[in-house]
Amino acid sequence: MPYTVKSRKAPTVQTSAPRSPLSRARVIAEALTLADQAGLDGLSMRALAERLGVVPMALYKHVSNKEELLDTLVDAVIAEVAPGTVDGGWKAQAREQLLAARRTMLRHPWAWRAIETREAPSPAALDHMEVMIATLRTGGLSAPLVHHVMHALGSRLWGFSQEVFATGPQPTDPGIAAQAMEMMAARWPRVLESAMSTLHQQGSAVGPGCDDETEYLFAIDLILDGAERLHDAGWSPAARSDGAPLVTLQ
Repeated sequence: MPYTVKSRKAPTVQTSAPRSPLSRARVIAEALTLADQAGLDGLSMRALAERLGVVPMALYKHVSNKEELLDTLVDAVIAEVAPGTVDGGWKAQAREQLLAARRTMLRHPWAWRAIETREAPSPAALDHMEVMIATLRTGGLSAPLVHHVMHALGSRLWGFSQEVFATGPQPTDPGIAAQAMEMMAARWPRVLESAMSTLHQQGSAVGPGCDDETEYLFAIDLILDGAERLHDAGWSPAARSDGAPLVTLQ
């Protein structure tokens, strides 16, 4: 009796989707997402390696250390700043550039802390500064005036207001809070009056303290309006706008 040979179907091998190869671009992109989700304190080489599914040592082929990673992330955030072109002259355009930086910082609320720790401006940071300076100079402001305006803008050029003393959390115990208010009223009545005169928010998007959005807009308008007034008055570094000589510190 002839044998009947039955064909058997080859077993199906389950294969996982191929993992994207590790690259510097992928490391930076994932680090940016991790920082947005976990904040600057949650960004570590180990946490990033776990997110990428690799051992920490694999990261060092693409970034030499955390400081280089932070440098690159700061550059990536600055590169996102994309101001539009607006009508209204140099002041309106400068304001739009500052607001574009602000919008970027709100998307990456951890970045201001990283920017503060950088010791020197990178080429990306200098590009950002060049755009603002070119806007002011094209508007006719003198080089010395622009120099002072840039100093006055300070951290606001990057989209945040740097506070010397950040406002701490308020006491949750009503009795302790009442005692603190009493002490403030007795010793620092004007400080208390100023602090209570407007809205405060505890969870400010860029740093703790007052209503950060209002404070940022107020400051940039104050600086740009002042720059416009000085420019129109023909300000020079040799004399104040009221004609009095500048005080020279010895």
